[in-house]
Amino acid sequence: MGKNKLKRFADMETMSCVFQPDRSMIDNDSFPLKGKWHQNYFKNENPIVIELGCGKGEYTVGLGKRYPNKNYIGLDIKGARIWEGANTVREEDLKNIGWVRTRIEFVDSFFAPKEVDEIWLTFSDPQPNKPRKRLSSKLFLDRYRKFLKPEGIIHLKTDNDLLFASTLQEVEEVGGTIETQTWDLYGEMVDNLDLETQDILSIKTHYEGVFSEKGYKIKYCKFKL
Repeated sequence: MGKNKLKRFADMETMSCVFQPDRSMIDNDSFPLKGKWHQNYFKNENPIVIELGCGKGEYTVGLGKRYPNKNYIGLDIKGARIWEGANTVREEDLKNIGWVRTRIEFVDSFFAPKEVDEIWLTFSDPQPNKPRKRLSSKLFLDRYRKFLKPEGIIHLKTDNDLLFASTLQEVEEVGGTIETQTWDLYGEMVDNLDLETQDILSIKTHYEGVFSEKGYKIKYCKFKL
C-alpha cells in the first residue's frame, strides 16, 4: 500500500464527517447512527439522500453544495477515494454531507425503515458475469426497500447498456415504477427536463467525464419501488 493511501487512511480517522464501522457493528446491528442520522449527525429533519458506490464523491459533494436543504451521505469501500470528497467537506465546512466507508451489501445496516428519501447509483460496476451483484439487482432493491420511504426515489446513471437494460427489467419484475428513462440523456432528453433536474443531472463523476469523451451515450432512469 502506497504511503499516500496510508496517510489518507490515517487522516480519515480524524474526520468527524467520516464513519468507518467495523464488522461487529454490522453483525450486531449496532451502528450508532442507524435511525438517528437526523438527530445526532445532521441536527435537522431535512430529507436524506445517499449515493452508493460514491467513489470520490463528486455527486454527493455537488448535490450537497447545490441543495443545502437536503442531507447527503456517500458510501463506498475505497477509503482513498472517499478521502477526496471528505476533505472537501472538511475544508469547506459543509454540514449537510457525511460518509460511510463500507461494502454496499451492508447498506441496510446503517439506515432505519423510512429514513432515506432518495438513492443515487452513479456509474456502478455493471458486473457482466455476476448479475446478482449489480446495485440495481433484485437482491439490492430488496435491501433498499428496508430503509427507503414508500415514495422514495432511486436514480441511476450509467454508460453501460447491459446495466441499464437489466435495471429496467429488475424494476419491472419487483413491481416498481419507472418515472423517467432515456438511453441518451444529453443527446435526446436533457433539454426537455425542468431546470432543477437539468442542474442535478449536469453534475458529472470522473468516470462519466471519461466515458462521455470517448463517445459513450449516458443512460439515466428514475424509479420508485
